[in-house]
Amino acid sequence: MTQTAAVPAGGAIAEQIRDVERARLRALVAGDIRAASELHAPDFQLVTPVGHVLSKDAYLQAIATGDIDYVEWEPGPIDVRIHGNAAVIRYQATLEVIFKHRRVPRASYWHTDTYENADGQWQAVWSQATAIEQMTERPRL
Repeated sequence: MTQTAAVPAGGAIAEQIRDVERARLRALVAGDIRAASELHAPDFQLVTPVGHVLSKDAYLQAIATGDIDYVEWEPGPIDVRIHGNAAVIRYQATLEVIFKHRRVPRASYWHTDTYENADGQWQAVWSQATAIEQMTERPRL
């Protein structure tokens, strides 16, 4: 079995993917469905922090109608792993969202996204967000 080596996080391609992710976040916060649509692959899927799966159409429709309204989405440093025409990114972000007209308090989340390069354009394919709980005592592992 042949293994492909991951390209390190540095380099022009990794920075291009980071730029695309930041542009995607800006489009989602602005509610710019046209721009967001171009940055998501046709078969895009989001897994929300509570485990719901949304298709590209369902996700962008929820943003267009205001069912999902990102107030703030501030990413930290974005780690990138590139494998040929695919890439995986991971970062922590501070997020505030209004979901179905109910404000979700500002919180921190881990984001893991896969990207694919189709015809020279990087697009998000899968996205998963995980809430980061603030622990008041030591966890038992």
